Parts: sequence; structure tokens; C-alpha cells
Amino acid sequence: MKISEASLLLSTCYGWGDDDHWMARWSRQMKSAQLVEHNDYLRPKKEDWLGDLVLAVENADKPVVLVGHSLGAVLIAHAIPFLPLENVRGAFLVAPSDWEREGLIEGFDDHDFKPIPREKFPFPVQMVASRNDETITFEKSQELATAWGAALIDAGEAGHISVKSGQGPWPEGLTAFALFMKSLSA
Repeated sequence: MKISEASLLLSTCYGWGDDDHWMARWSRQMKSAQLVEHNDYLRPKKEDWLGDLVLAVENADKPVVLVGHSLGAVLIAHAIPFLPLENVRGAFLVAPSDWEREGLIEGFDDHDFKPIPREKFPFPVQMVASRNDETITFEKSQELATAWGAALIDAGEAGHISVKSGQGPWPEGLTAFALFMKSLSA
């Protein structure tokens, strides 16, 4: 599947707002990509974020490929039971964060994104995980990839795969995403 043949829905992360983030760059560089907007990035509520994502999938005018980073990847896992699956061709998940870990975000242990779903995705999934991500252990990333039926790319020591960890443009991610898209059927 060509990138231009899909609606790329980018599911962002907690604290979103960095224009140099690879996901923001992708939304500007790919005509078929759009960020799924949320009202509150500092106190996310699962029900609100789910509604935003499901609505974006329902309104897409082409087959959908979901792209999630951090909490955005976890949100996609939560959304599976609510999505019109006939519209979704795959998901590309990057550095899902461990929202089951106490103290992940200081002062924000009272949230409704736990437990993280462990059901297998009903469409192809590619996950990229780092060995030194401060938001999740590599072992937990491996566990989630196995549960979700995701092919796992080991990104080495790439931190949280964000601007803070040195991946602004993240060309390796774009290459991995293009190969993933090539593997999908239209």
C-alpha cells in the first residue's frame, strides 16, 4: 500500500506540543497524514481520547493506518473494540509507554489507561521499541508486542524516540514505516 492511498491517523502522546517531534513532521510532510487532536494533553481521559480516535477513523475517506507514539500507542490498543475494523489496514506503534507503572508521570497515577489491553490486534502491527526508554522497559515492550501480535523492531538505545532523546526527524522511523506500508494491502 502506498502512503498516499491511506488515511494516516497519528495518535499523539501525553504532553503533546513539540513541532520538532517526528510525528508533527510526518503530519506536515505527508498529505494523507493527520494528527488526532485532543482537548487535554496534560490530563488525558481515556473516554475522551477514545472518542477522538474512533471519530477520526469513522471520518477517514481512505483505508486507515494508525500511527501511535507513547500513550498514543496504548490508546490504539484500548480503541480496538470500538473501531470500525473494516476501515483499518494496520498500526505502526512507537515507544508505547508503561501506563501500568506507578509514578510514570509524577503526580498522575490516577488515570484510566490501565490496565493496558493484551488482546491481539485484528490487523498487521509493527512496533518500534528502545532498550533505554525511560517510560517502559524493553522487556515490557517485548511482552506487549507479543500480546498484540506485533512485529518488533529493536531501535537500540534510542530513549523514548522523541526530540528529547535525539529523534527529531527520525529518518530510521520513516524508513521502517515505509517498509511497513509496503507490506499492507490496499
